[in-house]
Amino acid sequence: MRMNRILGTLALASLFLAPLARGQEPEPAADPKKPDDKHKTEETWFAVTGGDVYTGDGSFLRGATVLAHNGKIERIGFELDFPADTKKLDATGYRVYPGLVAISSSGLLGNSSSEFEDTIDPFSQRMILGLASGITSTGVGNSAVKLERFRIAGAVLRDRIYSTFSWSSRNPSGKQGLRDKFRATADYMREYRDWEEKVKKDKELKEPPKKGVDNAVLSVLRGDTIAKFNAGDRDDLLGIARLAQDYGFRPVIDGCQEGWTVADELGRAGAMAIVTARDRRPKDEHQVIEGGTNIQNASLLYRAGVPIAIAVQQTGVDLSGLVGRDIMGLTIEAGFAVRGGLPEAAAIASITIVPARLLGVSHRVGSIEVGKDCDLIITDGDLLHYNTFVQWAIVDGRIAYDKQKELFFAQIRPRPEPTVAVGERKLDKGESKPEAGKDEADKSGEEKPKEEKPKEEKPKEGREVGALATAPRLIAAPNRNGYRVGGKPVARLTE
Repeated sequence: MRMNRILGTLALASLFLAPLARGQEPEPAADPKKPDDKHKTEETWFAVTGGDVYTGDGSFLRGATVLAHNGKIERIGFELDFPADTKKLDATGYRVYPGLVAISSSGLLGNSSSEFEDTIDPFSQRMILGLASGITSTGVGNSAVKLERFRIAGAVLRDRIYSTFSWSSRNPSGKQGLRDKFRATADYMREYRDWEEKVKKDKELKEPPKKGVDNAVLSVLRGDTIAKFNAGDRDDLLGIARLAQDYGFRPVIDGCQEGWTVADELGRAGAMAIVTARDRRPKDEHQVIEGGTNIQNASLLYRAGVPIAIAVQQTGVDLSGLVGRDIMGLTIEAGFAVRGGLPEAAAIASITIVPARLLGVSHRVGSIEVGKDCDLIITDGDLLHYNTFVQWAIVDGRIAYDKQKELFFAQIRPRPEPTVAVGERKLDKGESKPEAGKDEADKSGEEKPKEEKPKEEKPKEGREVGALATAPRLIAAPNRNGYRVGGKPVARLTE
């Protein structure tokens, strides 16, 4: 037995000393704490430079730079230092906004359900149209998802956001049943908290039973999910507000058409509303109190302290002619809320940071802040103006949409390209600009004489009117898109 151990030791020693005998060093043992180079993630840097940055929290930086590292915003400011391999996008003359967050949509990700990794279509044409309208994140069913083109990994931001409940005056027994569930669940939570304190002293004390406890209500009272109601009538809204105040949770109310009539009560209850500015519902003539829809609905709710998320009437992309009322009209819908009195900053927040909060993903998207995902849109004008186009959409620090490279809107008011002066040509890569007269001298062997500049003639004076006279001048003024428009020389007559 001893001889076998000695032979085994000699065999191991020979394996270790063999490389040394050939003049080689033995390979060091792999360190389990050190990451393998094969699985090391590639460092990526991306910068949007020179644009007017609207951060989404009220700040405005003219001509600033947004620098992203591995899809996260690293710095925001002026004259930043970039790594050598930074990809840059020059946004000079354009506006930079946070990517829009649609509170609800359908069809942008293909025929996807809750199992997005199995059913999402990263090549969907409707996804391109969603990005073209500025949407970079959206709520789909009970999840929050990003519009990631050509890849699926990391698209899902959050699952199981809401617990949806019904509260309607048309179903009195349903309202009473829901209140009973909240009462039983609240009683159980009080008993459970008492049990947690007493079990520290008495280890054999039994946990309280869950008799009559509803799991959806329990997740709301624990703060794991958000209670969502679909309601629009005044009486239903008041009932939801009182239920929320009794049991201490913040409800999200989808619809909220008559919310302007009870805005103060909803504000005290901490309610959050999803509204469509162009909803139209007539008042019930059987009631004397105020009712029906009002274009000031969003404005009055906002002033009462209710966070507003703007939604559209048609949550999908409608290619049959419903212009301005489908998901691509999200900014137009926010513009209608401004027409009803909602401040412009609040309207932009209603399609960015507020829906991100309602979806529980405001720590990642909804505003331009250091540490958040680099989801940006770059526009050629005011975000809420109907004539504005999204020129680029950035998702996770990558260009997901470029208007000039897509077929949908490339030919509509294309971006101006750099122009070359008359008589010059574009230089090839690596070619330097030749000196004046050098090319002609090479061809003929003699230097071409320099041409004399013609003398400038003074402009003729204009026709005198009274004691004053004016000279012809060229009128040139910028239009709303920044282009210069030249006119003919005219004489301006003054009296």
